[in-house]
Amino acid sequence: MMTYREAVNYIEEIPKFAVKHPKEHTREFLKRLGNPEQGLRIIHVAGTNGKGSVCAYMQAMLMAEGKRTGFFTSPHLVSMNERIRLNNRQITDEQFLEVFRKVKAVVDEMAEEGISHPSYFEFLFGMGMTVFAEEMPDYVILETGLGGRLDATNSVEHPVLSIITSISLDHTQYLGSTIAEIAGEKAGIIKENVPVICDGSNPEALEVIRRQAAKCHAACREIANDAFEIREITDKHIAFSRVNAYDEDVTWRLKNSGVYQMMNASIAIAAMEYLAGNPEKEQYHIWQKALESVVWEGRMEEVIPGVFVDGAHNPGAIEAFVESVKAVFTSGSAEDISFEEAASERLILVFSAVADKEYEQMIACLCQNLPAKAYIVTEITDSRKVPADVLEGVFRKYTDRPVYSIPDVTEACRKAIGMRPEKGRVYCLGSLYLVGTVKKWLTGGKSDVEL
Repeated sequence: MMTYREAVNYIEEIPKFAVKHPKEHTREFLKRLGNPEQGLRIIHVAGTNGKGSVCAYMQAMLMAEGKRTGFFTSPHLVSMNERIRLNNRQITDEQFLEVFRKVKAVVDEMAEEGISHPSYFEFLFGMGMTVFAEEMPDYVILETGLGGRLDATNSVEHPVLSIITSISLDHTQYLGSTIAEIAGEKAGIIKENVPVICDGSNPEALEVIRRQAAKCHAACREIANDAFEIREITDKHIAFSRVNAYDEDVTWRLKNSGVYQMMNASIAIAAMEYLAGNPEKEQYHIWQKALESVVWEGRMEEVIPGVFVDGAHNPGAIEAFVESVKAVFTSGSAEDISFEEAASERLILVFSAVADKEYEQMIACLCQNLPAKAYIVTEITDSRKVPADVLEGVFRKYTDRPVYSIPDVTEACRKAIGMRPEKGRVYCLGSLYLVGTVKKWLTGGKSDVEL
């Protein structure tokens, strides 16, 4: 009988012998699992950036109301268990192993009948839905993996609400080379008569979402960039108010300095308003306290004092990261020093990327907007990694500031922390794999760096 580690190893090996399948295959897989998705109140979330944060905010607000939640998310940063959560607790190793055995038994039966093996993501999706069917939470928050229309999660036919977050260029080899094409894939989660809430800040994406919503007779609520305004921002939190809303006298505080989180939180609040029907004022205060407590890992997260990780891994996310760093460096500063001077003295960036991302565009954006004290490039332990020396060459095309190539992630972090001046900040970004590695190292008791 397999152990937990053997089960994880088995799943990690799946990409070597399985391919992504059409929805019909996933629906057959779910049918053989007993259609675990049926009877669950599912909130389906797609988007290029921000979908994980929206899910986390919704989870916190639902739990604050006393609701039980299930949350299926990807990717994981440290443990595969992170992908399947109950009331914001990742399932235990024992739960993981138990549901793995159930799902693998079904997959083995499928193989005997000549039905191909589910992909890595599909297998974990089957595990997640099986857990939720057994636990029957009040709501399941279901985050898409890649895209939407063809995603395994889109085999769920009757969600209670669809959400589409920020859309930008990413996975262009699979989803299309334009915003409109990618929006079309994301909008594929919209179902007949199921309301949709979306980020309305990109006109090109919004037009596609509107058309699909109209085609499906789905009410569409759009959250525009002018729907909220900053009240305060520091390197620890951001405070904002929503404009022309029922809660206009409420100041919302997030334990995060990412300015992009105002949109994500506003989408989550709008979703809660829909679920509540006609929220009472007291509900807004419950939600307000819930949002203040949310820490979403890997998103402008301060892991140790002065060292942050951010999962920005595509051009749109990098642009949002740049905006956030600028806001933090310039907000509330009484010093007679420009942003450029402050950044060149106090900002250190650690960067890594995978080959299927638009990493040159990401690097150009960083160099042109964040004149750092130093850029340190490193590489992740993944077959898709971009070698550090290749990244170094790209950085040198766009900046004359110091660039260091240090392939080993821990050594790169040691270098960055050692260079950090007083009041300085280190940001590690470019890949969620990098974020996971840095977090594991800095929080796993393996650091011998003087912090």
